[in-house]
Amino acid sequence: MCIDPTHTYEATIVTNHGTMVAFLFPERAPRTVNSFVFLARYHYFDGLTFHRIIRDFVIQGGCPEGSGRGNPGYRFADELPKAGEYAVGSLAMANAGPDTNGSQFFVISGGSGMKLPPQYSLFGKLISGLDVLDEIQKVATGRGDAPVDPVVIESVTISES
Repeated sequence: MCIDPTHTYEATIVTNHGTMVAFLFPERAPRTVNSFVFLARYHYFDGLTFHRIIRDFVIQGGCPEGSGRGNPGYRFADELPKAGEYAVGSLAMANAGPDTNGSQFFVISGGSGMKLPPQYSLFGKLISGLDVLDEIQKVATGRGDAPVDPVVIESVTISES
């Protein structure tokens, strides 16, 4: 573990569409926050894209391949919320089934995303940048919900207090 669950963590996600800031939930999802912080501190997300964008649902990124199939080379167990806890701006881990979390995460961008079943580790919530999230969810997409023009994660930086 590289985090202290008693500390507070914020992630600043700079994209080519603007900046979003998320408050992370280490007390609720310590393994998930730990992995996200670990990867961010080693610049893993820098230059990756939001490869899947579905209006009123989610924007998804963190795949090293940009395909939705890549991972950081490890998996970790779920830390699932209760039903009804997802909100616009929630950060959650994408997965390929139980206990398959890696580096791919999504940000809920609308009502359809809020209705997801509690099968995705909820680990943070945007505290600023909802306008950026809204702009990103409106980009033109093509096959596989991939943006026509790349939506790039320029950097993710973590502040701890």
